[in-house]
Amino acid sequence: MIFRQLFDTPSSTLTYLLADESGDAVIIDPVLEQVEGYLVLLHRYGLRLAWVLDTHIHADHITGADALKQATGAMSVISRRCGATGYDVRLSDGDELAFAKESLRVITTPGHTPGSVCYLWRDRLFTGDTLMIGACGRTDFQHGSSAKMYQSITQKLFALPDETLIYPGHDYKGRRVSCIGEEKALNARIAGKTEREFCDIMDNLNLATPQRMHEAIPANLLAGRGS
Repeated sequence: MIFRQLFDTPSSTLTYLLADESGDAVIIDPVLEQVEGYLVLLHRYGLRLAWVLDTHIHADHITGADALKQATGAMSVISRRCGATGYDVRLSDGDELAFAKESLRVITTPGHTPGSVCYLWRDRLFTGDTLMIGACGRTDFQHGSSAKMYQSITQKLFALPDETLIYPGHDYKGRRVSCIGEEKALNARIAGKTEREFCDIMDNLNLATPQRMHEAIPANLLAGRGS
């Protein structure tokens, strides 16, 4: 297997490349400005890109989903709850996405956005902006919901084995991997918190609006097409 974690500095986005021994590959949460680099990696390892997955409609960068589709013939994928029209495949909770002998399972996790999902592969969970290392995604725009975020994390993600590795969609402190057990015990926003306490924290973060939100969201509803 090939597994690579890639980082886009301007948006602090973590992108993931997975491939099995047959050469079939998947990329999760690509950034448009990094597409040429992804193509170099695919060529270097002799990989065929089968799927390009987004975990949600991103507000801080434009996805490279359509650009990768055009360059490789891969299929673009997102949750059907995102309301995005530019993707080839729209998945639901529990769906399996196969590539060669491998597969990823879709776990719907509304909260950051109504269409947010996580992808489970073997012992690794790609959490997008749902669960981060020591934190979680914001819930104050794009029809986010603090209550739904709490339920998604505590009822779905924390039900996974403690040793499940967490690979988030962002990190702003140089961290790259955690696990379910660590987040259950140490995550400052949710560990040991009631739903009301969590909602109070989330509803009072007072975060700045993402700088590229007004261009990123319309573009990402079309999988980044035309950007």
